[in-house]
Amino acid sequence: MGTMTTPRDLFLHELGDILYVEQKLADEVIPKLISEVQADELRTGLEKHLDQTRGHVTNVEQVFDVFGEAPKAEECIGFEGLKKEHEKLMEESSPELVDLVDAGAVARTEHYEIAAYESLIPMARALGEPEAVGLLEENLKEEKEALREVESTAKSLAKEKAVA
Repeated sequence: MGTMTTPRDLFLHELGDILYVEQKLADEVIPKLISEVQADELRTGLEKHLDQTRGHVTNVEQVFDVFGEAPKAEECIGFEGLKKEHEKLMEESSPELVDLVDAGAVARTEHYEIAAYESLIPMARALGEPEAVGLLEENLKEEKEALREVESTAKSLAKEKAVA
């Protein structure tokens, strides 16, 4: 996207960022995590969230439609940083820590997504698009639930690993 001069331009750029994140999560990141983890509870949660994430992609694409725009993913530098941090931790960690490293990466990513949706929703509201607000709120609700679930799983894993 070129120079942003209006709130709508900023909104569409930020929407493109979250589309990029959701697409990368659905197509690459979550399937990779599912193949890495050993804990059944974590794997099950990731499989559930993979299905939700595919729905998030669809919802974000629909928000573009509401604004009369073709969906356009914008490379999200923040998300790429989270991925690099995860890769570095994986290189430096023993196999016994994979589940904890992955759970932490998922939690950080969920926080990032929640922040993105929490900034997009008021912009969509201000731009007068209640349908977009509803779609974004649906994604936000599921991201918050995924965060609660992974935090609960991470606590269990941490206790289990601490006594092992």
